[in-house]
Amino acid sequence: MRNDMQTSRFHRIGLAAGAAALMLAGLAAPAFAQRDPAYEAARAAGQIGEKMDGYLGAVGGVPAAVQKMISDLNIKRKAVYAQKAQEQHATLEEYAFTSGCLLISQTRPGEKYQAPDGSWQTRGGGAPQRDPRCP
Repeated sequence: MRNDMQTSRFHRIGLAAGAAALMLAGLAAPAFAQRDPAYEAARAAGQIGEKMDGYLGAVGGVPAAVQKMISDLNIKRKAVYAQKAQEQHATLEEYAFTSGCLLISQTRPGEKYQAPDGSWQTRGGGAPQRDPRCP
């Protein structure tokens, strides 16, 4: 069980991670205003999912082009996480995990995400399964 100081730290990181998650989800910056059609197609096909660690993952075997897209997007995410973690006096891992919590909560019905047990799940109409440490 987390102590109050740790809980406060996760909530503070959560607020900052929320802003980063929105940007990564394509809701804040003009460059991300719309999802790339190839990314959208791979996500709709269940080839790409949100992982608990804040990064994208390949769901099963995927074509090399989809794996390259995942790698490229994860490099961009890591750069954003590193900058924001430093600003928030958090570790990269803490910031990425909190962003993962938020990005999983923002998945749409039909999209894939990683459950706390590590399995890939398809988002239904209700809330996704999230790690109990999520803010």
